[in-house]
Amino acid sequence: MTRPKIAVRRAMGACAVLVVGALTLTGCGGDAKADDKSGGKGTSAKDAAARITISAKDGATDASINATGVKVSGGKLTDVKMTVAEGGAAVPGETAEDGLSWKPKEQLERGTKYRISATAKNAEGKMSAANSIFTTVSTANSFIGTYTPDNGTTVGVGMPVSFTFDKAITDQKAVQSHITVTSSSGQEVAGHWFGEQRLDFRPEEYWKAGSKVTMKIDLDGVEGANGVYGVQDKTVTFTVGRSQVSTVDVNTQTMTVVRDGKTLKTVPISAGAAANPTYNGQMVISEKFRQTRMNGSTVGFGGEYDIADVPNAMRLTTSGTFIHGNYWYSRSNPPFGREGTSHGCVGLADVQGASGDTTAKWFFDNSLVGDVVIVKNSPDDTVSPDNGLNGWNMSWDAWTAESTG
Repeated sequence: MTRPKIAVRRAMGACAVLVVGALTLTGCGGDAKADDKSGGKGTSAKDAAARITISAKDGATDASINATGVKVSGGKLTDVKMTVAEGGAAVPGETAEDGLSWKPKEQLERGTKYRISATAKNAEGKMSAANSIFTTVSTANSFIGTYTPDNGTTVGVGMPVSFTFDKAITDQKAVQSHITVTSSSGQEVAGHWFGEQRLDFRPEEYWKAGSKVTMKIDLDGVEGANGVYGVQDKTVTFTVGRSQVSTVDVNTQTMTVVRDGKTLKTVPISAGAAANPTYNGQMVISEKFRQTRMNGSTVGFGGEYDIADVPNAMRLTTSGTFIHGNYWYSRSNPPFGREGTSHGCVGLADVQGASGDTTAKWFFDNSLVGDVVIVKNSPDDTVSPDNGLNGWNMSWDAWTAESTG
């Protein structure tokens, strides 16, 4: 209205190791363990060829999109080339300063065939080579979670960590145990599943203002369902900004904005009309749009409205509840602050174009994704915890009762 260690599973357990004494000795179909030509005297450690290890086994069809790389012992890498097998597009990579390893600069694509060719030399200058052609884990056999908030963002105190997985997760305990969320505030953080594809994390109370939250995703190789493995391995951090909680009182048709415990403003609003009341409960701003289209037919209404340029709009629920500017408010209606006239949203006085010095623009400019808007005294029900990022409407006991972490 957000990737990917196919763990050291089969791909790491059977590394592709092809070692030859010199480049001139390589050949198609030859045994990597070439016959000793030294007359039975063996090879000294000093003369031993560098041993190259490509983590993705030659011929593998489930290689990691994160952990694939090249290592060498007994020498240093001299060159590594990685390409997409079909088309030959180069895959950028970087060799470690010590020359002992190489890895791609970016995460590989799922279900894609790649080719790696690597060379190395030992202290005596003897060359070795290794090659591997492999395919990364397919989309059908892997899962990925889109998450919010994004790395490096600053959010409001109500912002949960929320994952939506692209496959149904049947081993929820395994998946949840490989995602850890911690806060510099020391608050306990727990996860809760909404169905088979959504996992949210939150503390018992809102995040402490100014805290840093770290999310470690260690899902690469974790089996989330039968034969379906995770492909994400990364760390995400975000900052919790100042505390802002705004309370909409439907009885008085006002909203009081409180920041860090102090009231900034009390402003008039227009909540839902009697036929379409606004949800009660704690709702979190999940998206912000300076202007957006709102069409009633997309949220279960008929042709009551279709407005192409709703100004200063911020989403509160997945089902279509926004707090937004309203420039079309009929002059025949009572002024803002007197009566609810919307289809369930919270309206603020505004002008077309979203650029005026208005209540709606002020609130938009002073709000963060993750800020909390509480609605009270509405005749409607309390918003469902999974309708938007609104898990705060579930008690801590209920939240943690089904936690599988």
